[in-house]
Formats: sequence, structure tokens, C-alpha cells
Amino acid sequence: ATLLMASVAAAQQNHNQFEPLSTTGAGQKLLAQFTGDWDLVKTFFPRDGKPIAGKGACKQYMIQNGKFLESDFIFFNSDGTKSTGTGISGFDPKTNRFTTVWYDSRQTTMSIRQSDGTFDGKNIVLWATALDTEHPGHKTVARAHLEQGGRLHLHRQFLIDDKGNERLIIELRMTRK
Repeated sequence: ATLLMASVAAAQQNHNQFEPLSTTGAGQKLLAQFTGDWDLVKTFFPRDGKPIAGKGACKQYMIQNGKFLESDFIFFNSDGTKSTGTGISGFDPKTNRFTTVWYDSRQTTMSIRQSDGTFDGKNIVLWATALDTEHPGHKTVARAHLEQGGRLHLHRQFLIDDKGNERLIIELRMTRK
């Protein structure tokens, strides 16, 4: 038993040397402000025609010892069906970058977004990261922040054309319950 304990301790020491433990930073402080239960209005802005709005709800909470924010969404579709989605958001204080992963019940793909290393303490700006480099998909940027003393969480996703122009395509307007 002593030998087993010593080998486990040695393996952990080697693991920690290879991948040192990290601490939380300013990004986690902001992510923690997003925790709670939210009502939401999701609006899709088609290229042509009127915006399409739907309702939903979201529960957000910190996981992994306060290092990541998990966001569990439910969307109520106009045809009476529901869809769900989950986001995991993290912040690396060494690189000053946010990274998010999103997956949902509508697709069998995942999306990854990452910030560019600039962070003003209030706004999260995430650029789409192509997982399939042969078929990179749409170039997009998402911006999120809190308003009204933390009662409103505004998340907007923009499509970027070849000239660098941005067009709003999705807005999540989340109101704290």
C-alpha cells in the first residue's frame, strides 16, 4: 500500500510538472457574474425578411472549481417543439483568451470560438475557429456583456463578409429570473 501511494504521488508530481496547475483570473470573475437562471428571447435576423423571435430559458453555473462556466439552454420553437444547447466557456489568464465550445440538439457538430487575447474586463469577443480547415464555414464573431447592473445578458453573433462588414444574425437577450 505504501509503495502504491508513493507511485501515485510520484505520478502526480510528474503530471503537475508536465501540466502545471493554473489559477483563475479576471475572466473567471466575469464568467461568474453570468451564473443564475435566465429567461431569454432568441432573435434570428435573416438576410431578407423580418426577424424571427422565439423564447427560451438558460441556467448558467461555474464548474471545475470555478474555472469554467456551463450554460444549459432550452429553446421553445414556434411549432411547439423544443431544442437544447450547451456551452462551456473558459478563460486562460496566461494568454488572456476566452475559449467556448457549443453543441446543441439541432446538429451533430460542435463550434469553438476564441478571443484574440484582448480583454477589457467587461466584454467577451469571440471569433469562430474552424475545426474543418477544408470547409471552414462562415466567418463570425460573437460579443457578450452584461447590462442593467447584471440583470441583462446580451449575446450577439455577427456574420462577417469578405470585405469585413458585419451583419447581425443572432441575438440572445437574457433577463435574470
